Formats: sequence, C-alpha cells, structure tokens
Amino acid sequence: MGSRGRSSERKKANATVIGGVVAVVVLGAGVGAYALLDSGPQQTATADDKPHVKTGPVTQAEVRTAADRFLTAWAAGDTAKAAAATDDAPAATAALTSYAKDAHLTGVKLTPGHRTGAKMPFAVSATVSYGGKTKPFAYGSELTVVRRVKDGRPLVGWQPSVVHPDLKEDGDRLVTGEAGNPPIKATDRAGHELSTAKYPSLATVVDGLREKYGKTAGGTAGIELRVVHKDSGKKSEHTPDKTLVALSKGTPGTLRTTISPTSQAVAEREVAGREKAAVVVIKPSTGEILAVANSRPGGYNTAFQGSLAPGSTMKIVTSSMLLEKNLAGVDKKHPCPKYVTYGGWKFQNDQKFEIKDGTFRASFARSCNTAFISQAKKLHDDDLTKQAQEVFGLGRDNWSIGVPSFDGAVPVQTQAQMAASLIGQGGVRMNPLNMASVVATAETGVFRQPYLVSPDVDHRTLATASRKLSPKTVSALRDLLHYTAVAGTAVKPMSGLGTDMGAKTGSAEVDGQKKPNGWFTAWRGDLASAAVVQAGGHGGDSAGPVVRRMLLAGS
Repeated sequence: MGSRGRSSERKKANATVIGGVVAVVVLGAGVGAYALLDSGPQQTATADDKPHVKTGPVTQAEVRTAADRFLTAWAAGDTAKAAAATDDAPAATAALTSYAKDAHLTGVKLTPGHRTGAKMPFAVSATVSYGGKTKPFAYGSELTVVRRVKDGRPLVGWQPSVVHPDLKEDGDRLVTGEAGNPPIKATDRAGHELSTAKYPSLATVVDGLREKYGKTAGGTAGIELRVVHKDSGKKSEHTPDKTLVALSKGTPGTLRTTISPTSQAVAEREVAGREKAAVVVIKPSTGEILAVANSRPGGYNTAFQGSLAPGSTMKIVTSSMLLEKNLAGVDKKHPCPKYVTYGGWKFQNDQKFEIKDGTFRASFARSCNTAFISQAKKLHDDDLTKQAQEVFGLGRDNWSIGVPSFDGAVPVQTQAQMAASLIGQGGVRMNPLNMASVVATAETGVFRQPYLVSPDVDHRTLATASRKLSPKTVSALRDLLHYTAVAGTAVKPMSGLGTDMGAKTGSAEVDGQKKPNGWFTAWRGDLASAAVVQAGGHGGDSAGPVVRRMLLAGS
C-alpha cells in the first residue's frame, strides 16, 4: 500500500524577493509562467530610485500585443525580431533558424486563436520543399506570454514546443531530407502487419523499432519531414524520431515482433477508457512481450519507460529477500503493528490496521507495511539493491528489448529511505514492464529478460541475472501470491481465474497528488501482466481490472 506517517520531502514554490515584491515561478506543462504577487505596501519612487517596473499578471491587451509581435515577425521570416519578442532570444533564434534551414519550411502563415489567460493557441500552415518535391504542412501550437521580472516587459515565454508541439527540449529539431532510417512493416507474432491505426499505443513502439532495425530490415529510405530528438545519452530516456510528412515514401522492410494481436487488442481497449493507464503482458517461460499499451498513444511510453514508485508490488522482491535470509516464513508468526518507527519516520498501514499474532502470509496478503519496515534494522543498506539486481535483473540499465526501455532502479539508501524502499517507496522506481517481469520471475524462479524482437534477428545479448531463486523460495512466493489472490487484497480482480495464478496489489503515494498511483501485477498460467493507473487509488480497484482482462484474453 505504501502509506507512511509523513512525507520524505515537500515541494515548495521558489520565491525571490525583488524590491518588496515576491516573484514566484510556476512551472506548467512544458511552459514557464511568471506571476508577481504583492507582498505589501510599496515605497513611492523618487528621482534616485530605479525606474518603475510594472508588475502583476499580464493583461489581455499585453497578451495580444506580445503574441502578435512574435507571430508577425516569425511569419515574415524576421528571425531576429521574433526571437527578441521572447524571453530567451538565443534559444529562439536557434530554433527559428533551424525551422527554415533544416526543415525547409516556407510560406509560413500563423493564425492566432482564442486567448485563455496568458496562453494563445495558434494555427500554422506552411509548405515543405525538398529535392523538387513539395507538400503542405499544417498543425496547431500554443504560446504563453510572461512578464519579464527585470523590466516588467510582456514577452513570449520561450519553449521549443512553441515551434512545434513535438519539440520537447532545446536541441530537438524539425528536419527534412532522406530519412535516417528506412520505414519498416512491423508484424505481430503470426506475421500480420501491426497497424498503428488499429493499435494506436504501438505508434511510439514502431518508431523505436524503425530507428533500431530500419537499416537491417531490408527497406529503402524516403524523403521526410520528421522530428529529430536530442540524444540525451540515456537509453531509458530516448524518444525515437517521428515522421510528420512523407514527400516520397521509402520501401519498408519487414520486422516480426512478439506481439499477440489478441492481447494487444484487449490492452488497447482497456487503457483507452482510463486516464493515465499503462499495461504490459509477457510470457514468463520465454520473456516474450505479448502486449503493451498506454492510455495516451503517441505520447510518452509509460509502460516501457516510466519511472514511478511501484508501492506494495515491490514487496514481491522484498519478500524473496526476507525468505532467503530467514527473516520471514510463510506461516511463521510475523509482527504487523499499526505503527513502526525507523530512521526518524513513523510508518503506518493503510487505515492504520494491525494484525495481532498474525503470520507473514497474512501480512503479505493484506499488504501490511509495518511487517516489512520492522525488518529494516536487520538488513544492510544494499541488501534490497543486491536482491533486485542479482535475482530480478533490475536496475543495471542493460535490458535490450528492441526499443528504448527503463530497467528499474533500486538505489542503495539509508535510514528511513532504505526502509521506505522495502515497501516500494523511497528511491525505488519501476514501470509495468519491470513489474510484469518481477511477477514472472517470482513464478518461475528465473529472470528472463523481456523482449519485443527476438535476439535471433540481430544476435544481440539479452540481460541475465547472476542467480536463481531456490525451489523453496519459489514455492513460498507462489504460495504468498496465490493466497493474496484468493484471500487477500487481490481477491476481486482474480476471482474465478483458476488455481495456477497469483497477484499483488500496490498503491504508491506521490507528493502533491490527492490519490496514490494504483498498481497491480499477477500471473496466470504462462501469462504475467502488470498495470499502473496514475492517481487511480487502490491498485486492486484501478489497475486490477486491467490485468484481469489481460489474463483472461490469453495469448
């Protein structure tokens, strides 16, 4: 469940006192907004004082004027003037210069939309020309007008997304030319083409597959206008390039994936009806990924690249460690008090429940936080990190599934943060791919790196774990997970799914979020699945139904 007595940190607004006025920086969805709040009576300016600086939110007239100044200059091709109308002229100059030079866009027309507060949406139409070929290009974008602190001047708050919404950070560009990689025709495990119209969640996956396998799949490149993202240097954070306009189509090569059309169709349907949901299904016996879906297709791939606290689903890893160290036994007595204090933090259970004279089985099934925190004093700071890496293959940044992925993180921590890690909080970070792999490893006793493209295609080496779980520990974990599914917090989602199955629920607190993220991971036969619904509340209620339907769908 992941509840704790008090948060490890609280987010605060960054405030700076300037001439008796507090300047507060408010960061929104990719847009910086500056607001000035009056902190009290101001002194009357004199001849010796600095010139009066206008403060307060930008007015409607200022938004219109600042937006018009920027858009008019941009449309006229006056890069210097347009950049000067922003609060970051160097970055704006580079981006607007690239827009014409690298993207080969001409005849730019910009049409303002209806202002909402300091934000001004606008429509863009242009012509992309390259190698004697031309095509129209149209899209919508948005700018925000801010007040510069030093002189009070209203300016366009610069963000790369002003140029195009798919440009997320400085260094991202629009580029027209021969595609860096030929197109591919990705197919499911049966050889049928995976249509992104039919399976919208696979749009970013196919982009990633094209980037990695386009040159080896046998296709030829075309001429395209595409988004080229800055290389962060981190595989887990990489966003594949995205085609926006094809001036001449290339010839695609064919690449077979492990995707099951049946599972993928169900996954798409399940996340489509939920806010910020992600799910993955894998085959424990092989590691093959059968389905992946996100409720915001075309956006960030949370299912593969998310980095979220997994809450009590992490207790699968922690339990395997406690069992191996003889700090717990399935039917041994185990403490589950209302509260446990460790490292200066007071931890508690959901709704402050306790289990008197209970067993570890009962604590696991009800997701008792204090049953795990109480063992922290008997552990070394790096014990959980070693267990995650050596047995579950997590946190080594060496998975190679076929597209970019985050392989989980279980950093070495001390005191209260170490204790919080035992229940999937602290610095522990996972995604549905990681947690589906965790439950698959618990069920089989062997870590098999999940993969979307067979290593036979490119002869790459899959990640391995340095050791297996003992048969005794595997039996105990399967027992705990099965009991949780028939008599614990996972009963409702797992009802009627037979005897060869088990599950774990989780809820992870997020600072500033009213409801925790809901997690659920389970296996049934040779299927393992995990899902997260951000701000969904209890995992059994939010993510549980998603996983249930994936297990019922089969492969």
